[in-house]
Amino acid sequence: MLSFKYYKNVNSLAKLIDGNLVSKQIKENLIVEVFKYKQLYNKTPVLAILQVGDRQDSNVYIRMKLKSAEEVGINAQLMKLPKNITEAQLLSNINKLNNDSDIHGIILQLPIDSSNSIDTDHVLAQISIDKDVDGLHPFNNGQLSHGVTKDVFLPCTPNGCIHLIKSTGCDIEGKRAVVIGRSRIVGGPMAQLLIWNNATVTVCHSRTRDIPDIVRQADILVAALGKPEFVKGDWIKPGAIVIDCGINPIPDDTKKSGYRLVGDVDIEEVAQVASWITPVPGGVGPMTVCMLLKNTIDGAFRYAQKYYDKDNTLDESLIDISGDSIPIHKLNIEETIANGGDCEIKSAQ
Repeated sequence: MLSFKYYKNVNSLAKLIDGNLVSKQIKENLIVEVFKYKQLYNKTPVLAILQVGDRQDSNVYIRMKLKSAEEVGINAQLMKLPKNITEAQLLSNINKLNNDSDIHGIILQLPIDSSNSIDTDHVLAQISIDKDVDGLHPFNNGQLSHGVTKDVFLPCTPNGCIHLIKSTGCDIEGKRAVVIGRSRIVGGPMAQLLIWNNATVTVCHSRTRDIPDIVRQADILVAALGKPEFVKGDWIKPGAIVIDCGINPIPDDTKKSGYRLVGDVDIEEVAQVASWITPVPGGVGPMTVCMLLKNTIDGAFRYAQKYYDKDNTLDESLIDISGDSIPIHKLNIEETIANGGDCEIKSAQ
């Protein structure tokens, strides 16, 4: 279980689930896995990031992904494509990456910033299932819906949320969980992951009646609807674990930018009732990037064993991971927090 601090002061019941700290711990393990991969295959895991257009928020998120990839030893390559690109041209670029044996993971930065009409779902479905490290391909989503969670790519934000819940010491099995939001990127797969972790799950959405009454039953609440401070304190079951996937700008004249970021949960109220809560920023966001890196490394191993040397058996006893053999990149948690420590969270429907 992770060390913790209370939200604002000890008079608050809720302890903060520090996504920066949890992701740092996972990254330290990923550094070792990357080193093993390099020793075995004499290759570096490569992540290709496709960006259409030049949205400023996307630029910020991509810089975070590039920086985190460098920290663990992954070679992340950004392919910037013009805003006027056609769907056919975008698919052609994806096809080239699919067929490049040196590329182990492919992500398409969303939303697609194009002046032309592009079917996002169709484009995502053209990414090779062997390289779909965002976990958004219909095949990987379908596997999850059938309870297959090994040797497939799990969606990064939901999987990060599961890690955050478990970091509190909570045993998910038998708990009553509520997910607010049903998007294919966060809410839907979040519910599936909770189900396959043996929780009893209710999904609320824009047509759900009496949402507060449903939320009051939740031992675990995941808010992923994209509405600032939607969840109020009197909705929360005392002692519940609250995971806030929202990241919403609201006006704030005291900030140089003129706005501040808040989640889908009113943290001032909810922290007085919940036992654990994720902050915004610095909660779910760092875990989304961390799970992307984990998927890339896992995918590199699976891809290598499938295509590079089908007859090779990995003997980890031959890999030297002792002493100074691993080139450790010092992870600066203070710097991460100073820079906001958060990244892209897709809002749900």
